[in-house]
Amino acid sequence: MVVSVAACAVIWLALVGFLVLKGRRSAARDVAAFVGDCLVLFRRLLGDARVPRRAKVALALLVGYLAMPIDVVPDFIPVAGQLDDAILVAVAIAYVVRCAGRDVVEDLWPGSPAGLAIVCAMCGDRRT
Repeated sequence: MVVSVAACAVIWLALVGFLVLKGRRSAARDVAAFVGDCLVLFRRLLGDARVPRRAKVALALLVGYLAMPIDVVPDFIPVAGQLDDAILVAVAIAYVVRCAGRDVVEDLWPGSPAGLAIVCAMCGDRRT
């Protein structure tokens, strides 16, 4: 698990560094903040009264699954190990959007509009 987290961190840092070198500092800032913004979003969704209990349960189960060292696809398998986690995050966010509405997610999103567009695209909502 530690190796896969380290590998993801290295890839993430490489992407941020590449964007900085290409002169795209705002894009690099958005990429650097995206994971933290998602964590803040999850915390806010869990505490918001507009989000139905069943959606909060789904988010809590997702957080528990992501924290477990054992996955359906082990994290030490490159790409596929992280892909199953990303798919589950997208499914959970899509479920919250269906249950609570996109406006709730937009209200609680702490990051940039570009980051929000990525979150909405992950859940299948292509509107801007």
